[in-house]
Amino acid sequence: MLRRSATTLAAVLAAAVALTSLTACGSGSGDGQGATDHKAPLEIWVRKPPGSNTEKTHQQLAARFTELTGVPAHVTALFDDFETKLQQAAAQKKLPDLIVNDTAQLGTLVKQGLVREVDRPATKGGDQLIPASWDAAKGADGKYYGVPFSAQTFGLFIRKDWREKLGLAQPTSWDELDALATAFTTQDPDGNGKADSYGYVVPGSTKRGYLDWYFSSFLWSAGGDYFSKDGKTPAIADPASVLAAQRLKDQFCTAKTVVPGAATAETTQAHPLFETGKGGIYFTGPYNMARFDKSLGKDKYEVIALPAGPGGRSVSLAEGENAYLMAGSKNRTGQQKYAEFLVSVEGQTIGMAGDTDGNVVRLPVNKGVDLAAVRKDQRWLVFDQVFREAGRYAPVVKEWTPFRQASAEALNGLVADCGSDPKAVLSKLAGAFAAELTKQGAGS
Repeated sequence: MLRRSATTLAAVLAAAVALTSLTACGSGSGDGQGATDHKAPLEIWVRKPPGSNTEKTHQQLAARFTELTGVPAHVTALFDDFETKLQQAAAQKKLPDLIVNDTAQLGTLVKQGLVREVDRPATKGGDQLIPASWDAAKGADGKYYGVPFSAQTFGLFIRKDWREKLGLAQPTSWDELDALATAFTTQDPDGNGKADSYGYVVPGSTKRGYLDWYFSSFLWSAGGDYFSKDGKTPAIADPASVLAAQRLKDQFCTAKTVVPGAATAETTQAHPLFETGKGGIYFTGPYNMARFDKSLGKDKYEVIALPAGPGGRSVSLAEGENAYLMAGSKNRTGQQKYAEFLVSVEGQTIGMAGDTDGNVVRLPVNKGVDLAAVRKDQRWLVFDQVFREAGRYAPVVKEWTPFRQASAEALNGLVADCGSDPKAVLSKLAGAFAAELTKQGAGS
């Protein structure tokens, strides 16, 4: 999911960037153009918890690749402080050959010089990928620095048993959604006679930019945006953006439908709030279905797309993971072949792992994969449709992390201080955005 904040990484990056010209070359030159050994083993890093079923799926992928090509491939699963450990490997000139990591990390990896450019037309099977998925692998300069591997969007997880107990219909507008949140907060939907249930579960922490990650879909659906269409000026303080922020604040401060403690909650704290009955509406990803089916019960909740907002449309943040070919690999041919295997029909099918919680491909990026044939759980089709029809990736800038972090901090301050003014807060944020755009060479 989301990565460490720019603030957290600053100390590490300051040293690592200075070393990039030296460290991005495990062997050979800094641009990764050194001699190639087609038989050299591949070291693959994935951002997954060690010992998890998702790690096992990546191991299956590596084993199958070796079976097909004869090239050894070893998977290392890392989760906590993944980026820091990557920087340490760079400083030691021991970068892995390939990593599978979030699409949001592309700008940072390019800035640090740790990845090499990908030739999209020369990528076998690249023309079979959903065109929108390639957007997540494109840098601010229009070049590609990764191969899309997995996609995902987000949906509303709603306590179906609560909604039906109160005799309410599925929400088809934001007003109906807010009304449902109010009912969950005030009408004792769990029937325990206590005022201990709420509407919205929100991961509102500033860590890793969580609150902005949550807010972005609502921002776009309200007709707001981060930047103007040319990407050179901030749009975060435009009227539609302010409206989206006002509605977010209203749920925290006026309607009081948000689970207490949300302003400091990361996703690891937010998930249990939904599955233990503290909150009944959670905007999150399909990866949580297997977890909630076990902890809560599949019959207790439903998944729907976010209704259209004031902007007249429903837009969902699109995320996922890319396969990044690291600079300086001894086996550049092997790197390329491994990425191509990952996006093949076979690789994507293995990565989907059926209906289990071992999936590392959430939504396939290969058009030749029939999702319904691999997964019998029809709820996945909700997310697939959202991705194809309403998915939108984070803005393409040289480095998105500083913008996401600044937005999360501004929004967190907004909902934490009920006397704050959304227009003033976002106007200040727009100033910070303008300064960062200029710093990145993209300002007007």
